[in-house]
Amino acid sequence: MRVWTRLQNLAATLGVAVVCAAGLGAGQALFVPAVASAAPTTSLYNSAQYKFAHRDVPGGLGDIAALLRIAPNDAQALALQAIWADYVYDLPLKAGAQGRLNAVSPATAAGVNRVFGAIGAGIATLPNPLPSVVGPQTAIVALGYGLLDNGAMRPELEQRMGAVWRQAIIAPLSPIVVTGGAPHNGVTEAAAMRNWLVARGIPASRILTESRAGSTVQNALFTAALVKPRGVVNAIVVSSANHVRRAVTDFVIAGLPVIGVSSQIEGWPEALLPPLLDAQLSIYVDATRTFGLPATR
Repeated sequence: MRVWTRLQNLAATLGVAVVCAAGLGAGQALFVPAVASAAPTTSLYNSAQYKFAHRDVPGGLGDIAALLRIAPNDAQALALQAIWADYVYDLPLKAGAQGRLNAVSPATAAGVNRVFGAIGAGIATLPNPLPSVVGPQTAIVALGYGLLDNGAMRPELEQRMGAVWRQAIIAPLSPIVVTGGAPHNGVTEAAAMRNWLVARGIPASRILTESRAGSTVQNALFTAALVKPRGVVNAIVVSSANHVRRAVTDFVIAGLPVIGVSSQIEGWPEALLPPLLDAQLSIYVDATRTFGLPATR
């Protein structure tokens, strides 16, 4: 009996069938079901997101494929697979992921389609140093840039603010949003930008300050939440010439359509060229974050 008990324990561990010659007839077996181990979907998801952010897109897609073999109806994984398949131009993989996602979560599938539209709009955007004539339903959004340790603005941010000032003069009825946190010496990027504008004649009452954002994704999400209740329906985004495409993508996904961009004069001719695929990677990473696909879970 001791031997039989040990065989039963071994069978339970291995999940196999054991035949007892003494107690069961020929061909009869005692089946002990295997104990299912926990699916490593969280580890695979986190690994994929890390690899996407660190430019290992094939590796990230491999992790997502492994995750979907375990959990084929994981909507977040299917969304990532569709978006990153688009990045590497794997159209069959993209179509398959979209089809499966539409069956699992039509709302998420529709959102992914909007992400594709936003990425296309961002990549097609051309930096433009010239201001546009717009009205009160269009916000002028100034994106922050890292301050010096003493809280002063770096030259690149001062150049951005020149573009903001020109746009503000051409469109005197438009509200201005300055967005950026990352305080240095007790001064946030938004506060530094606001002070710069007020010192040059822009009324403080015209400026909305968003001082929590620590990334372009947060610039877009927090600004949209700030201005939509005030009747703003779209925006002109002001940033550096090499940054406006990513900003446009994020703002469109956040639900604030971008009808124009303005950039500093320096560097904009070089930025007129279409971005190379490697340069587009940050646009795709930001798009997934703005859409709400977490970096880790």
